Amino acid sequence: MKFFDAAAVHKALPWTYLIEELRAAHLGAMPKSDVVVQADPAGTEAQFVTLPGWAPGGPIVVKMVGVFPQNAGLHPPQPAVQGLVVLFDGATGAAQLAADGAAMTARKTAADSALGSQILSREDAEELLIVGAGALAPHFITAHLAARPSLKRTVIWNRTTSKAELVAAQLRTEDIEIVVGEDLDACVARADVISCVTMSDKPLIKGRLLRPGCHLDLVGAYLPTLREADDAAISGARIFVDNRSNMESGGDLRQAVQSGAIAWSDIRADLFELVTGHMQGRTTGDEITLFKNNGGAHLDLYTAAALSKAVG
Repeated sequence: MKFFDAAAVHKALPWTYLIEELRAAHLGAMPKSDVVVQADPAGTEAQFVTLPGWAPGGPIVVKMVGVFPQNAGLHPPQPAVQGLVVLFDGATGAAQLAADGAAMTARKTAADSALGSQILSREDAEELLIVGAGALAPHFITAHLAARPSLKRTVIWNRTTSKAELVAAQLRTEDIEIVVGEDLDACVARADVISCVTMSDKPLIKGRLLRPGCHLDLVGAYLPTLREADDAAISGARIFVDNRSNMESGGDLRQAVQSGAIAWSDIRADLFELVTGHMQGRTTGDEITLFKNNGGAHLDLYTAAALSKAVG
């Protein structure tokens, strides 16, 4: 069995390759997947999550990760998500590879949103806004830029401006224009693609500010208590999800349904329906599209399979 550390994972899974591998994987049936979440018995915010997935006639994946939000405050800081992803042979059960869980999570989560943007955002989109400057922010920037090459300018907004400055400095090159935004509302009003990667429990994105044709990517609100966009942003958009199986768990859509702003029947399609062409994505240049990134073990399976393929 081979082991891939974080550097090896990122090297083996360039964005253009991984996005296309995810697209191809969505032509098949949804793998059987599950999730087991254990809360810290000591009562902290920490959780340990186990996600098994099994493709029909294909491989098996098990992701085992700790989610420790408090890690950002350690000295030195550590990733909030750490663990392992293990791929098994679907015919024999033999372990084939193990890979760094934080790197695999970053890669599959950003590629998931990038595929959504590639399908739903305008082909002439020019300005990308990343809301949040945590560990996932650099990956989401480079993934979105790979998925939509028309993007010319990236703006990062974070409550703590210094953290946004660090991310911008890390990625800024002659080929990538990155600036730090101070006024979130002003940044939202200018952006063509907005990707929110936060742990906010209050809406950050105001629907009244979204420009026609904007694509909104919501990632961070994975718990019912979290929220990244207000009801106006959600009800004013054509809504899509990466998969329907766990779309009711995140706070953005769940709270909007509870308030009466939308109904679950307003979800237009998921990635399986979009990739196969069974459902239509964007229909006009002026409509606002919203993609809720829910994640799931099937994406871990697709990413692990892509890693196995890439390294032979």
